[in-house]
Amino acid sequence: MIRSMTGYGRAGQVRNRREITVELRSVNNRYLDCAVKMPHLYLFAEDALKKTVQRRVSRGKVDVFITVDASAADTVTAKVNRELAARYAEALRELSEIVGTDLTGQLLTRFPDALTVTKDESDAEAVTADLCAVLEEALEAFQAMRVKEGEKLAEDIGARLDTIERLTAEVETRSPETVREYREKLFRRMREVLEDSAIDEQRILMEAALFADKVAVDEETVRLRSHVSQLREMLSSDAPQGRRMDFLIQELNREANTIGSKCVDTAIARIVVELKAEIEKIREQTQNVE
Repeated sequence: MIRSMTGYGRAGQVRNRREITVELRSVNNRYLDCAVKMPHLYLFAEDALKKTVQRRVSRGKVDVFITVDASAADTVTAKVNRELAARYAEALRELSEIVGTDLTGQLLTRFPDALTVTKDESDAEAVTADLCAVLEEALEAFQAMRVKEGEKLAEDIGARLDTIERLTAEVETRSPETVREYREKLFRRMREVLEDSAIDEQRILMEAALFADKVAVDEETVRLRSHVSQLREMLSSDAPQGRRMDFLIQELNREANTIGSKCVDTAIARIVVELKAEIEKIREQTQNVE
C-alpha cells in the first residue's frame, strides 16, 4: 500500500539513566530533506540519526526533534587549579592583614577557575545507539500514520481511476458515432447542392474515411487504459511510487489533450473536460504520495 509523505511520530525511553524523547513530523517535498534538532552536546550522533531516517523514508521534508534529560546520568568531577588558588590565597592573606580578619578558606571557592566542576564525557557510541533506538520506535509510529494516510489516498485515487475508465468508455462509444453523423451530414449537403443530380457515394465514403482517420482516438484510449492499470498496480505496492505516479499522471493528461485536439464533437469535448478534471485531482493527491 502506498504511503503518504505527511506523518507524525513520537517515542520516549529512559536508557542508561537518560530520558530521551524523539518526535518526527514530515510534509511534502520532491526529495528527502531530513533535519535533526537536538542539544549541542549530542551533535556527534547527527549523521547516524539521519541515516536511520533515510533507511525508512525515501522522500519528504522530515524534521526530527530530540530532547535529552541526562541529569541522572551525569558524573561530576571537581578540580582544583592549585597554582591559581595559591595566588588567590596569597592575595587574601595580604588583604587579611589589612582588615584584620581571616579571609582565606571558603572564600577561595568563589573565585573563578580556582575550583571547577565538570561533567565526565560519555561514550559517544553508546549514546548514539540509545538515540537511534528511540528514533526507531518513533519511526514505527510515524510510518503507521503514513500508511493510514496512504490508505485514504489510495481509496480516493482508485475511485477517480474508476471515473476515468468510465469516461474513456464513453469516448470509445461516442467516437464511431461522430463518423456516422459526419457521413450522413455529407449526404444531406450533397443532396441539397445537387438536388436531382446523382450523388457520388464513393466520394462520400472516401471523405468519411479520411474524417474517421483524422478523429480516431483508439490509440489514445488504449494508452489511457494502460496507464490506469499501471496506476492501480502502484496503489497496492509497498515500494515508494510517488515519482512514477507523477510521470504517469503527465502521460494521462497528454492522452486526454490529444483526444480533445482530435475531436470536433461537443459531446466528446465535454467528456474530455471531465476527464482532465479527474486527472488534475489525482495529480494533486499524488503530490502527497511517497
